[in-house]
Amino acid sequence: MASSSEHTSKQFDAELEAVRARVLQMGGLVEDQIVRALDAFAKADTKLAAQVVEDDHRVNALEVEIDESCSTVIARRQAVASDLRMLMMVVKTITDLERIGDEAAKIARMTQLIYESGRRFIPRDIEVRHVADIALGMLRNALDAFARLDLTVAAKVVRQDELVDTEFRHIIRELITFMMEDPRLISHSIEVLFIAKAIERIGDHAKNMSEYVVYMVKGKDVRHTSVENLEREALGT
Repeated sequence: MASSSEHTSKQFDAELEAVRARVLQMGGLVEDQIVRALDAFAKADTKLAAQVVEDDHRVNALEVEIDESCSTVIARRQAVASDLRMLMMVVKTITDLERIGDEAAKIARMTQLIYESGRRFIPRDIEVRHVADIALGMLRNALDAFARLDLTVAAKVVRQDELVDTEFRHIIRELITFMMEDPRLISHSIEVLFIAKAIERIGDHAKNMSEYVVYMVKGKDVRHTSVENLEREALGT
């Protein structure tokens, strides 16, 4: 017969797993928000953009629900060591996911502004989509690293953030050139710049999520350190 402590331990494990599953569900919802926002931008679909903005409340609701679940588990189970780190990682991760959801809504709102104003020319559409694909891949990999506590994937995401930053700076330079050549494009270019900045921030949040995975597994806070230092901690290189 299983002891009371064994039963309690199994219950605790089940509660932790349920929380992790909800985080991945939230991640899937946020990923869908980004994909739809980018599709709305690429296809000039203001109705889809409006739906993305409307659905942002679903992301917010999941954050609140998961945060409350973590608080309940901590209060009831008095989690320590790796279990406490897991719960801390979850709380930080859902904060970044909620902010990614905000960035998706921002892309959708800018899309509405661009196309409802009748300004159809997108000067940097291809480049924006390219960096968006990188940032979206980072989010997917960050969620994968979270699900499997995979330090190799986590380190890859952190390294990719440098590429997103480089692409973002390139977009800025190109937009400045457009504005200088044709002042009529200034308002429109600024709106595209807001979209590019939202994509860059998505990459930042995916990077944060991957750093939390390293903290979970290694017990070391690798935020605000170099990529090389994180790779040494994560991969033992």
